[in-house]
Amino acid sequence: MNDYLNVIRQHYADFRGRARRREYWMFYLINTLISLLLYLPFAVQTVTAPDPETAAPTGLALLSLIAAGLYSLFILVPSLAVSVRRLHDTGRSGWWYLINFVPLVGGLVFLIFMVLGGQPGANRWGPNPKGQTANAVADW
Repeated sequence: MNDYLNVIRQHYADFRGRARRREYWMFYLINTLISLLLYLPFAVQTVTAPDPETAAPTGLALLSLIAAGLYSLFILVPSLAVSVRRLHDTGRSGWWYLINFVPLVGGLVFLIFMVLGGQPGANRWGPNPKGQTANAVADW
């Protein structure tokens, strides 16, 4: 939870620097859980409606849909920022984020980039967020 709050409070629109795997994945885990909770009332109403194809969201379901939409807008910039900083940690430019738009393989390649370990030591985007130097890793 601290990693999620850290991204929101301290790195909301910070596209510079590097982000560790833990920061990235904890942010996305908490983000996914919040999104699921916000969509839950809408999903329950849709599933329990007599005719789900023609059911319009009302009451709590409509409110949850609006809240989920607003949350999605709020979280868009920090999601992009933490992804770009994660790419920086692997030694790649933030422009690699656009690989997501390549059908079929783009998302898989991006996922692999997010899972890979960061470059040991400093790179052109800053010092290692783990505090390790290239020599310390090589000596290990």
